[in-house]
Amino acid sequence: METIQNALTNFYNSIASGMGDWGLKLIGALAALIIGLWIIRILVKGVSKVFESKHIDETLRPFLITLIGFVLKALLIISIAGIVGVPTATFAALIAGVGIAIGAAFNGSLGHLASGIMLLVFRPFKVGDLIKTNGAFGFVKEISVFVTVIETFQNETEIIPNSAITSGKITNLTKVGSLRVDMPFAIRYGSDIKKAKEIVMNVLVSDVNVLKDKDKQPRVAVNNLGENSIELLALPYVSCENYWDVYWDTRQKIVEELGIAGFDAPLPQRIVTMVS
Repeated sequence: METIQNALTNFYNSIASGMGDWGLKLIGALAALIIGLWIIRILVKGVSKVFESKHIDETLRPFLITLIGFVLKALLIISIAGIVGVPTATFAALIAGVGIAIGAAFNGSLGHLASGIMLLVFRPFKVGDLIKTNGAFGFVKEISVFVTVIETFQNETEIIPNSAITSGKITNLTKVGSLRVDMPFAIRYGSDIKKAKEIVMNVLVSDVNVLKDKDKQPRVAVNNLGENSIELLALPYVSCENYWDVYWDTRQKIVEELGIAGFDAPLPQRIVTMVS
């Protein structure tokens, strides 16, 4: 009986001792987690302010801040695992295994991630640029590691997976800093071409949205000799934000001024020869 009692006492003492050590480690790990997350939040905010003061490109800024936060949290979790008593090598192997499993499950998302990194590294466009890609035409509002957000001229927000952008054509209309708006118009055969060009040129020169730089002077040229009309082309240069104002309003002004000057719209023409 005494032997059984001693065995039970020893068993209880060992459990109590183990639970005490485990409890202390658990409390310490929880405290380290709370303090660590608090410190990481402060560090990330500090890094964000440094990026703003150093004028780090706003396209890269969200990606870098997210990456720094992720790395710091991963290091914190590995450190806490060491406090609890989990071998660091075993824990790292566990994380690697979980990463491989997640990667297999989200294969498409990893493709978007790789494409997002490509966009941020090679920078075919940046936030604020006017681009055409994947059927969308508008200003870039955000470039994240998975998607790119574009705001169209219809105030529609298009969210496009990055892999769809990198696998297709990207047209950056802001890269040079200005755009040329090609606006064709037609006059009848027999009309005064020189006078028509002067009228259109006056419209372009008087338009405040049309650029007048030395290398971006507006021009009017004969573009095509059609079956029923002479096609002319107005070629003004504009800044990106004024593209549609010139495309619509200036085109209307050209039509109105040509009409006032007596240039009628071209009509289908046929030459009939009488054979006796």
